[in-house]
Amino acid sequence: QVQLVESGGGLVQAGGSLRLSCAASGRTFSSLSMGWFRQTPGKEREFVALITWTGGRTYYGDSVKGRFTISRDNAKNTVYLQMNSLKPEDTAVYYCAAVVGYYSDYVRPARYRYWGQGTRVTVSS
Repeated sequence: QVQLVESGGGLVQAGGSLRLSCAASGRTFSSLSMGWFRQTPGKEREFVALITWTGGRTYYGDSVKGRFTISRDNAKNTVYLQMNSLKPEDTAVYYCAAVVGYYSDYVRPARYRYWGQGTRVTVSS
């Protein structure tokens, strides 16, 4: 079993930055590929970013490429999402997710076994 706890959400003006953190416990963190998703009311959960269990590869959703950066610190069992140049359309609840190993269908929420409770990000115009 893996427990994930997100933090770092909040209110920011358009053009600003936030860094989300997700602390993991309960399983060897280095075996987990870690992802970030986001969701707004009435919409499906959207893939944001993934970092593989080795940390060697990262993937991003088209809407955040060039603005967001995912990273991990295996010594701290934590994954980060650095969000720059934020836009009002980035407003959502952001979720951290984990899966053992790596799968090519990483954009699918159903691929991930473990989820955090979410942290809200609001970007004002």
